[in-house]
Amino acid sequence: MTAATTSVAAPSRSARPRFRADIQGLRAVAVLLVLAYHAGVPLVPGGYVGVDVFFVISGFLITGLVLREVEETGRLSLRRFYARRAKRLLPATAVVFLAVTALTILALPVTRWREIAGDLVASATYLVNWRLADRSVDYLAEGAAAGPLQHLWSLAVEEQFYLLWPLLVVALVRPRAGSPARRLGWGLLLVAAASLAWSVHLTARDPGAAYFVTTTRLWELALGALLAVVVARGVIGRSPRARQALGWTGLAAIGYAAVTFDATTAFPGTAALVPTLGAAAVLVAGSGDPRGELAPLTGPFVQRVGALSYSLYLWHWPLVVVATSLWAGPDGVLPLATALAVVAGSALPAWLTYRFVEEPFHRSRRLAAPWRAAVIGAACVAVGLAGAAALTLAADRADGPAEGGATGAAALGDEPAAVEPTYEVTSLTPSLLDAADDVAAVYADGCHQDALSPGVLTCVYGDADSDVVVALVGDSHAAQWQPALAVLAEEHGFRLETSTKSSCLLAPALVWEDSTSRPYTSCLEWQATLTERLTAEPPDVVVVSAGGHYQLVEDGAALSREESREPVAQAMAATWQALEEEGTEVLALLDTPWPGIDAPECVSEHLTDLSGCAVPRAEAMERSGAAILRAAAERVPAADLLDLTEFVCPREECLPVVGGVLTHSDTHHLTATYARTLAPRIAGPLTSLLG
Repeated sequence: MTAATTSVAAPSRSARPRFRADIQGLRAVAVLLVLAYHAGVPLVPGGYVGVDVFFVISGFLITGLVLREVEETGRLSLRRFYARRAKRLLPATAVVFLAVTALTILALPVTRWREIAGDLVASATYLVNWRLADRSVDYLAEGAAAGPLQHLWSLAVEEQFYLLWPLLVVALVRPRAGSPARRLGWGLLLVAAASLAWSVHLTARDPGAAYFVTTTRLWELALGALLAVVVARGVIGRSPRARQALGWTGLAAIGYAAVTFDATTAFPGTAALVPTLGAAAVLVAGSGDPRGELAPLTGPFVQRVGALSYSLYLWHWPLVVVATSLWAGPDGVLPLATALAVVAGSALPAWLTYRFVEEPFHRSRRLAAPWRAAVIGAACVAVGLAGAAALTLAADRADGPAEGGATGAAALGDEPAAVEPTYEVTSLTPSLLDAADDVAAVYADGCHQDALSPGVLTCVYGDADSDVVVALVGDSHAAQWQPALAVLAEEHGFRLETSTKSSCLLAPALVWEDSTSRPYTSCLEWQATLTERLTAEPPDVVVVSAGGHYQLVEDGAALSREESREPVAQAMAATWQALEEEGTEVLALLDTPWPGIDAPECVSEHLTDLSGCAVPRAEAMERSGAAILRAAAERVPAADLLDLTEFVCPREECLPVVGGVLTHSDTHHLTATYARTLAPRIAGPLTSLLG
């Protein structure tokens, strides 16, 4: 990934930097781990640590170059520093931006074009890691397909480092008493310690965001930089045998992390110390003289791969994403053999980019002038922005069927199974481009809480002054009913209060949180607070619903979903019973079918024949939370259970368009538009409970 030159600062002015073949080999190890991980090779579930190895290498090389310039000239030219980085890194990314724009239009569904356009803007300005961090806490984005530029988050971290690091160096080494290298070392140590502490904290609290943000990764680059200071001062062992032993230990640490870490590892946090310290050990081993370099890192194959590592990193992921869209199996995963072929095939565009773009721009003497490099940098950024504009315009022109004629569930009448399904889409509401955003208003209103928020937030819809109160509570599958209930609240003049939280049902049960792989303690706090509020000030009716993927926690570990089903239903029933005893009516809306496929994306690809998007109703219901809600209702006879399955999926196979309305916004949530068309089906049971 890193494209810094493989030379290091010499410990004296007379010494010249030498080529570090072991660093080139270490690059090869890092990129091969990442490629294997993205291909889904089961032997390296922690192959993502290759990125951390790159971070250490980048910090080491860049700081070595900076120290050498300061040592030889007594100053650091920021203009030349930024110019070198721009002409070295940006031209190759501009080529990939062009390729991603073209591949998106040619091979990816139109429903993804706007999102990728946003990724292009964020990638061109090297802020995509913060965009991904923000998206990581968006529950509705969890099932979204990975974007072809998602891998550029690590380049964004490095670019931000390149932007800020020289300024810190200048501040620390400017003429004053004492050794500049020593001041720089202490400054680095302070930065690394603060960043590592923050990384540990944020990884425990919000691992999704912690993985991407610069502040949790800065210490990895600072570790490499600190190592460069140590090497420049000549503070390294002289024994080649001892250094080789250290190098082998470091390489083993990287391999250990790649083989034993996986998606459940709390990362980066303290776990990232394993691969980063391993990389540092390899770098120390080869410092001073070549006798400490590890032979496997200096062979011809790894040298070629190391030279191509930056371009390989740029190219492989967009090709994997496109291949997944075209050839993924029913589980949405690209077969291993196909993935390996795609990753191997990325070597061709990588070599072409290296040969005709990366190296010519890097070696050009004509482009050495800072103003020319600045022009190149601006042009490369403009390429990314132009690609984003092109995708946005193309999406607007290729939006698909016009909106209109949308009756939704009303088209099914009172006998849904008797209505002939329509397989050709001539009009569609919401539009394909707007479908992902056609969700309950509680999201935009900031009332649907994420996994980090234990407090209870409530939004009010309908007649805020009414004495008749209906409370909607539960997870996102309860929240999906807010559009329908808001319509009824306006029509019948009651006050609708919503309290919803991602993956959190109304029941006194500690469940497992998949996104963080730990007990969902904030959900348990939220449940207790909300239940106390509902029993202290009982509403007239509580409307509940829930998804079906809950796992109870026992002895700090998650039970299976099958083992959890009955206990979860029992806990849910206990809360319903307590509400009924306080005089509150409970209306449970049975969870709706889960298609298990991205409905808007599938429709965009099967506009003339929706049979390609048909899903057996039995399978869709098995994925839903219907069984849990039924089991809870059986335990509380006073509670009312409303089953609207036939008005979402009227036949044995579910189609994603009913009455000209898209039923689902993703793989399992109803669109707000379709939920509103179900309001008349809820009106009778709800108003009868209100008296």
